[in-house]
Amino acid sequence: MGLSVWHILVVALVILVLFGRGRISEMMGDFGKGIKSFKEGIKEEDDKPVAPRIEAPSSDAPPAEVRPADTTENKSADNQPTSN
Repeated sequence: MGLSVWHILVVALVILVLFGRGRISEMMGDFGKGIKSFKEGIKEEDDKPVAPRIEAPSSDAPPAEVRPADTTENKSADNQPTSN
C-alpha cells in the first residue's frame, strides 16, 4: 500500500485549501531567502582565517599533583579562623 498519484493530489488540494495560493508562495519565498542567507553565512565562514589549534598535552606528561581537601580536623577546635 503505497502513495498513489490520487493520494498526493488530495493532500495537495487540502493544503491549497487550508493555506491558499498566496500564503504558500509567501512561505516558499521565505524558504528561499533562508537558504540564500545560509549559503552566504557558510561562504563568510570559509573566508575567515583559521585560528591556530591548541594541542592537548602529550601523554608522557607527569600527572598533576593532587592535594587533600581541607577537612574539619585541620581547623581549630572552636571552628573559628585563627588570626595571625
